[in-house]
Amino acid sequence: MTQDKLMMERRMKSRAWWRQRVNFVIFLGPAILLTVFFFVVPVLIDIAVSFTDLGRSLRVTRFTTEHYERVFGGDRRLTDVMALTFIYVLGTLALFNVTFGLVLALITTSIDKVSGGFFRGVWLLPRMSPSVLYILLWVWVVNPSQYGLLNQILMTVFGLEQPLDLLTTAPIALIIISNGFIGASMGMIIFTSAIRGIPEHLFHAARVDGAGSLAIVWYITLPALRWPISFITIYQALSLLVSFEYILLLTKGGPFYDTTVYALYIYRRAFQSGQYGYGAALSLFLIVIGIAVALLGWRFFDMKRLLQNPRIEVQ
Repeated sequence: MTQDKLMMERRMKSRAWWRQRVNFVIFLGPAILLTVFFFVVPVLIDIAVSFTDLGRSLRVTRFTTEHYERVFGGDRRLTDVMALTFIYVLGTLALFNVTFGLVLALITTSIDKVSGGFFRGVWLLPRMSPSVLYILLWVWVVNPSQYGLLNQILMTVFGLEQPLDLLTTAPIALIIISNGFIGASMGMIIFTSAIRGIPEHLFHAARVDGAGSLAIVWYITLPALRWPISFITIYQALSLLVSFEYILLLTKGGPFYDTTVYALYIYRRAFQSGQYGYGAALSLFLIVIGIAVALLGWRFFDMKRLLQNPRIEVQ
């Protein structure tokens, strides 16, 4: 009987082992294949192209390291582009994607559910709308003539004599605001969900103890939003690093290179100038920067604690 039990246990362990492997293939296999096909393979192709003289003719005549020499010292505009990218990412992230998204979540959860849900739905309309339509509205708002919405308000209500031209005088602020307004919607939804998940009795107990609205937000709401804030910060930082769609539609990177962020600079070098090899080298550095930002965010926000095993297992 002892030997039969041992054989039975071995069979059960073998079946469990095979079941784990089959489940791994079924559930994670497609994700791994997609990651390899759409991330790893393109990165390898990008590395290979960056060492060639691939240009508008789409012919490779020689292998070279000139593109990397140009990145490290031959491109005088690259420093200004990197500085602008830092200002754009930090400004949009800090002012809108995190802070303003958090403010919207706090406001819409402090009023009744119907009004809050309606307000969030209205705020989500730009994100659900085509990018061209969203930017078309911004072009109308900041139109430098007297027919622009902003200039109509300033000239009618405040008596401004000459119309403002924000596309020329404040292009960086304009791309930060236009991207921030639509980027805050994601933080608003994530933060709202997290606030709704806070136990109600904590708020009731705080009010019984005499805590005001600001004290409740500071001592109850914000500590409960630590992980959502960490996630939104890292995710939106990476998203802003590689996105340039709204900037291209609104300012086309101008005037001159005044609103050309790093991702848009890669696009202009590769697809407008036909310097595909140099664009591939720049893209490789963008990948490295993205990985560095993700690792720094992971370390700074201590995201490892978020993914650790629970101390108490609920059966």
